[in-house]
Amino acid sequence: MPDGSQKQYVLDTHRLRDPEQTLEIVKPFLKEMGITRIANLTGLDRIGLPTVMVARPNSRSVAVSLGKGLSLRAAEASGVMEAIESWHAERVRLPQRLARYAELSEDTTVVDVAGLPRVTGRQFDPHANMLWVQGHDLCAGSACWVPLEMVDTDYTSAPVGGQSAFPRTTNGLASGNNLTEASCHAICELIERDATTLWHHRAEQSRLDPASVDDPRCQKAMEMMAAAGLEIGLWNTTSDISIASFRCVICEGGGQFGHIGIGDGCHPDRAIALLRALTEAAQTRLTYISGARDDLDPKEFTDQAKMERGRYVRDLIESTQADQNFRDCPSHVTETFESDLGLILERLSSANLSQVVTVDLSRPEYDVAVVRAVIPGLEAPHDDPDYVPGPRALRILEGLA
Repeated sequence: MPDGSQKQYVLDTHRLRDPEQTLEIVKPFLKEMGITRIANLTGLDRIGLPTVMVARPNSRSVAVSLGKGLSLRAAEASGVMEAIESWHAERVRLPQRLARYAELSEDTTVVDVAGLPRVTGRQFDPHANMLWVQGHDLCAGSACWVPLEMVDTDYTSAPVGGQSAFPRTTNGLASGNNLTEASCHAICELIERDATTLWHHRAEQSRLDPASVDDPRCQKAMEMMAAAGLEIGLWNTTSDISIASFRCVICEGGGQFGHIGIGDGCHPDRAIALLRALTEAAQTRLTYISGARDDLDPKEFTDQAKMERGRYVRDLIESTQADQNFRDCPSHVTETFESDLGLILERLSSANLSQVVTVDLSRPEYDVAVVRAVIPGLEAPHDDPDYVPGPRALRILEGLA
């Protein structure tokens, strides 16, 4: 893995290597990770934003990963890296301890369990044994133990040595060309999901004025969607953390009902954050059109379900005013991932989020980095079926924020 953090690729995301280099490096070990196929889905829709699916049939979580970008190679690299990070998280090979939280916390540094998201119908027992995995607290600069069930993604069985008290998702799982790059992507995903959840709970949700968007890449993506006859809704969902976050929804225009798209994006550079939301919305729509994902309920493909989703998105667009200005969103453009990480940690600290734990899932035999980030205090995705509102969401629901 490269040691530096100077960004070499900044077109549709920020990376240390361009997509061609990344694909060339990972190609030799795709087979042993069970990746059997990379399929171009772009032509199944009329938007034209490159989207691919990556098949991993023997996956222990989802068998299909998706990737998107402004070029086919960028989409392929995106999808392949998502499959690679999932493979790593299904096979955690790190120091683990079987211990009771009440005893472990007296002996060593443990993640702030009170700030971790919970799930419906389960209670964490600090006096019951469970497996913990060692991570690194970026704020304190020291080792920190977190529940293994928040890191492991082997969903073929109940969490080994766990209590099923915390969400088992891929939220905060990311890959990159080195540890710092992967950490930035993982942390931004957690910030994005928290921001989207808080936005969902707010009553005031005025839209972003598309005419205020001054980035040529975002403008091009929106023009492609409009040319395809789709209606677009954009929202600035940036939270008190002040790292740019956006939501994009698309639906058929002219009162027609068809497949929708929903995308979210978060990045210190507001243009990249919005572009990620736009391309993810196109990817989501293609996910429905292709029917490729094995984690989607067949009921979601009925005419009734399509109509309900289409009506929801159209109502969301039509019930809100487009009076937000893109340039009002905070933006920080840096040349290195070290600078990005320092900025993100500073912004989290300013929002009273003082513990940022990363679990390094990388393996020395592969020239990629895979990280799982855990940040106590942030909200989990509101659309998870077992989501329980945390303190940040409750303050909004109770009218205190």
